[in-house]
Amino acid sequence: MRTILLGIALLFLLCFLVLPLAAVFAEALRRGFGAYLASFRDPAALSAIRLTLLAAGIAVPANLVFGLAASWAIARFKFPGRNLLVTLIDLPFAVSPVISGLIYVLLFGMQGAFGPWLAQHNIQIIFAVPGIVLATVFVTFPFVARELIPLMQEQGSEEEEAALLLGASGWQTFWRVTLPNIKWGLLYGVILCNARAMGEFGAVSVVSGHIRGKTNTVPLHVEILYNEYNFVGAFAVASLLALLALLTLVIKSALEWKIRAETAALQAEEAA
Repeated sequence: MRTILLGIALLFLLCFLVLPLAAVFAEALRRGFGAYLASFRDPAALSAIRLTLLAAGIAVPANLVFGLAASWAIARFKFPGRNLLVTLIDLPFAVSPVISGLIYVLLFGMQGAFGPWLAQHNIQIIFAVPGIVLATVFVTFPFVARELIPLMQEQGSEEEEAALLLGASGWQTFWRVTLPNIKWGLLYGVILCNARAMGEFGAVSVVSGHIRGKTNTVPLHVEILYNEYNFVGAFAVASLLALLALLTLVIKSALEWKIRAETAALQAEEAA
């Protein structure tokens, strides 16, 4: 029975994970390595890569700060609206990214609630970089908080309370007690957040306007190349996202191994 279940699992992974990834790289290199590299010399491709890095570079630190603050508040304090905050953190998991993009259009578009005021002050959010950043922040903000909340609840607050009783300030307690205890979970959440930020399509597609060389991220640029029947270019740029996914899996596995090793060592120390 175990062999049958293992065989089914491996067959599923082969058909739905390994073969598609292999097809991406095979199509990207179909005309040789020179054509593959030429796909990244296109100014539109370079612009898409820069914009993707910019959006992720803003969204990930913002969600890092939010995730730390929200998880610390939820895990350590009781306050009115606590359950509502937890629900709102999970909202991007429940709402389609396309819907979240449409919400920003309704708020900041020319016919939106704040559109006329923004136009009067010459501020453009929709079909510009700010809208892409906002959409990216929205779809990625649960990842850090959702990794830290159960971790901090499981660890409890005894060590932090002991530090405070010994005279440590709030910041000293955070840097010397809280942060070392959650560092691996925090890094795990940041990695997942970054991977989602770079690969987001739905919400960004709605607010970007698909302006080539200006508001296209890497996933949107792949779609444009594919629609133009430039399959080598599309799969070449898509291979960047595939490599990012593979790198994320490797780092994720390494972190899980590190966490298990530290947990086992701590349990052995407590048993001794």
